[in-house]
Amino acid sequence: MSAELHKQFIPYEPKKGEEYMNPDQLAHFRKILEVWKAELSQDIDRTVHTMQDEATLFADPNDRASQESDMALELRNRDRERKLIKKIDETIGKIEAGDYGYCEGCGVEIGLKRLEARPTATLCIDCKTLDELREKQVAK
Repeated sequence: MSAELHKQFIPYEPKKGEEYMNPDQLAHFRKILEVWKAELSQDIDRTVHTMQDEATLFADPNDRASQESDMALELRNRDRERKLIKKIDETIGKIEAGDYGYCEGCGVEIGLKRLEARPTATLCIDCKTLDELREKQVAK
């Protein structure tokens, strides 16, 4: 999550005896996700307009290659952001369904601090660690 987004939101401070994923917590995370999605959408729109405005045919092959390389990198970044928007939408759906904040692997609470750092997290830290270890073993 972008550093700018972290600066916009004060981390949620649970009250003593407060139930996990109560309406206040869900509203807090929903707001974070909606603002994040809006920022990503604006970035994508800005990129499209910039690419249309800067579409210049350079006579020099080196300039043309440089521009194509820059555009390819920008498109890869925007594709990642598009996928992240899809994940944000799925996460908002989990909030609406009442499934947000619980690990898909074992069902335990993911935890407020982890969700503050990564609002789209679907695994608790233990399951994520095991997942990454499995991934390393398979990759070798």
